[in-house]
Amino acid sequence: PPILAGRREAPLRALAEELGLEWRAFPLGGTPDRRADHLEGVDAVLHVAGPFSQTSAPMVRACLARGAHYLDVTGEVDVFEAVFARDEEARQAGVTLLPGVGFDVVPSDCLAAALASRLPEACRLELAIYSESQETSQGTAKSMLEGVSQGGRVRRRGRLERVSFGHATRVVAFPPGRRRCVAIPWGDLSTAYRSTGIEEITTYMAQPALAIAGTRLANLAAPILSLGPVQRRLNRWIERNVSGPSESTRERAQTHVWGRVEDRWGVALEGSVTTPEAYRFTADSALACLERVRAGDAPAGAQTPSLAFGAEFVTGLEDVCWRLPAARLASE
Repeated sequence: PPILAGRREAPLRALAEELGLEWRAFPLGGTPDRRADHLEGVDAVLHVAGPFSQTSAPMVRACLARGAHYLDVTGEVDVFEAVFARDEEARQAGVTLLPGVGFDVVPSDCLAAALASRLPEACRLELAIYSESQETSQGTAKSMLEGVSQGGRVRRRGRLERVSFGHATRVVAFPPGRRRCVAIPWGDLSTAYRSTGIEEITTYMAQPALAIAGTRLANLAAPILSLGPVQRRLNRWIERNVSGPSESTRERAQTHVWGRVEDRWGVALEGSVTTPEAYRFTADSALACLERVRAGDAPAGAQTPSLAFGAEFVTGLEDVCWRLPAARLASE
């Protein structure tokens, strides 16, 4: 049976008793051996305790020490890069490290892999997200705040490069219609590169015009936003004012991911995948990934969703629809 774990004993115990689950409360600080002790009898961890920039590395170390598989729902580029850097260590330990098993990055990673397989010599990839719900959880809001303070990212010539936040915009034809999108550094800058080998990657998100203007203004405020006291004050504001999407929103809203690959001759293919609302999708996807990993379906080492289970994995999840072009042969 699953074990519910967390850092704060009182709310953890209340939830565990409500669900009838065993529970363990422990901090992520301390020595690696001490953290590993808390995972006794555990064969896999689904890590959802953010911010992942602070919590992922300690849990990964504990999992490797205990020989337990590690999964999380991060969307942060640097967290993916840190996990992938431990690939060989995980292989030797016989452990699967699978970050990004939620909306970040299952649909976009599977879409990128599927498009790349249809245009084998693709050298450029663009991905964009449009959410019918603009509501976020506290954890997502905090991660976004941290990301804004660090600026933008793209992948160029196979390397991650820093750019100004919101440095580019483009119009994307999503299934519900055309939307203007702004470049924002999503985790696919790390995972899609690993899944496809494509060296030029830009990621976007659909936003209203006012929000796009705000992303550019954020560059001016980035030095202030990066200050510890400012981050703490804004995080407290988020805790007081951000509650996440309502149940009705989670049930009715959809989220759309668009992708485009292009080769050096200018041949391009586009496709899209539509999922339930992102947080609803994350719950379904994360549990499906966990079941597959525990069943031995994922190889040891640091994986992406499409490398672990294949690009079509996303199509087996509830209420998911994708639209893909026919494959184009390299000789055409």
